Amino acid sequence: MSDYVLATANVGKIAEMQSILSSLNINVKTREDLDITIEVAETGTTFFENASLKAKAICMASGLPAIADDSGLVVESLGGEPGLYSSTFGGVELTNEERYNFLLKKMENMEHRAAKFVCTIVCCFPSGDIITATGECPGSIAKHPKGRGGFGYDPVFLPAGMNITMAELTPDEKNKISHRGIALRNFKNKLSEYCEEMSI
Repeated sequence: MSDYVLATANVGKIAEMQSILSSLNINVKTREDLDITIEVAETGTTFFENASLKAKAICMASGLPAIADDSGLVVESLGGEPGLYSSTFGGVELTNEERYNFLLKKMENMEHRAAKFVCTIVCCFPSGDIITATGECPGSIAKHPKGRGGFGYDPVFLPAGMNITMAELTPDEKNKISHRGIALRNFKNKLSEYCEEMSI
């Protein structure tokens, strides 16, 4: 069984990624497991660039294949905001609750509320090989937060075709439709193909 390390330190992301990747014949470690404390500056201009920066840095620090994701909420009426800056939208000091309330305040007079979650996953191998996969979850921004599950903007995001927020779904229900769940399943297929080709 091969060791892989997750480049994220986000507890919510770690739980989702470990859950979906658990069926693969890999041993998923966290940065904490390996005492990796480096912080990677997300200076890219796309989700792919930011995920690549994180995967490459953690791969170099650990000597293991590293899986990173970069994801965000894209709101049409805000010109794509918060996008790449979803985790710092409104200020780095804000809590998740303060952040989504900042978003709701910014949109309080807007009727057009279409949005989507986007996720790009990059796995960097010590050999220099890279696997990448993407996923999107379309939906809209609710007028008021509901639900206690998930993290980030989940309490204000209504997945397309649903009248409940992402935060009202069970973890399994969320993984079936979420941007990260879709991206991870796409990644899982690509990783299986890669391991077969490389006889790993």
